[in-house]
Amino acid sequence: MTARAHHHGPEELCEAGLELYSRALREGHVPARDAAALPCLADAGLLRPDVENADRLRPVAPSVALPRLLRGSRARIADEYRREERLVERLEPLLRTGGPPAAGTGAGADTPMLRLHSGTQRINQAITEAMEEAHREVLAVQSHTGLVGPRGETAHDVAYDRDQRLLDRGGRIRTLFQHTVVHLPTVHAYSERLVGDTEARCLDELTDRLLVMDRTVAFIPADDDGRLALEVRHPALVTYFATTFERLWRLATPMYPQPVRRPTLNGVTPRQRAIARLLVEGHTDAVIADRLGMNVRTARDHIAKLAATLGSGSRVQLGFLIARSGILELEETTR
Repeated sequence: MTARAHHHGPEELCEAGLELYSRALREGHVPARDAAALPCLADAGLLRPDVENADRLRPVAPSVALPRLLRGSRARIADEYRREERLVERLEPLLRTGGPPAAGTGAGADTPMLRLHSGTQRINQAITEAMEEAHREVLAVQSHTGLVGPRGETAHDVAYDRDQRLLDRGGRIRTLFQHTVVHLPTVHAYSERLVGDTEARCLDELTDRLLVMDRTVAFIPADDDGRLALEVRHPALVTYFATTFERLWRLATPMYPQPVRRPTLNGVTPRQRAIARLLVEGHTDAVIADRLGMNVRTARDHIAKLAATLGSGSRVQLGFLIARSGILELEETTR
């Protein structure tokens, strides 16, 4: 009796297929009739005909098959992403047209409460238009992403004119940066270039990028690489973003126009204290680096210096010594 065929894509290797492929790797071949009910193996390129015996199939080495399968998977993901961009590009302009109220749109409102923007140019245009409507205050969160390299310099150039026009109208700009970008020349130069009521503070950890204009409209990222942004005009959401900003602002260290130097406590620097807090929480080096906006190598250098300062010989001992040293409690008392 012939086994019933398993129907699924080549990227969905079933248990039966994996078992037969493992057997082929052990024995060097399998009978073609055994693979007849498992076409996924041939479709995935895991088995190939034996040129010496038409009734047998030979396995393809995993080191050869896996990269080929991964390339196919990445290609499908890229196709879906391009499809998403095409949908956004075609349908987003229709959100500007009139019509019956839909979900996320106030009855009779001229502007949707939620609007998705795709592409750097369209995002910048939407932000500029919202900035032109603002007259009181802009709240900005600038994490380490997007502030370094050519992309960061371009972003500053695009933002300068619209920021300065707001200041010229008597508006105010408050910005939160991560500590890792405080000493970047582009950040200091940008703050000093603007003329008007501007203030900046910094924190070790921040949310992703955020812009809030006059507490009526906000912009947040809608993907990981900055090609999609969500424009939010729902009053409850905008209020939530502004409240989050204010709470982070109270915890932050002033950096412009009057910088405040954070103290070293018991030989432990502020950067090392931020790392110590995350170490105590049990995070890996990679997670610590990502949350503090630095590369893994830099994070490990700080961890090594912290361990040397506290006299630690192991990761487990370091956590114990951090807790016993009281450096995290000391930092709370200095805020």
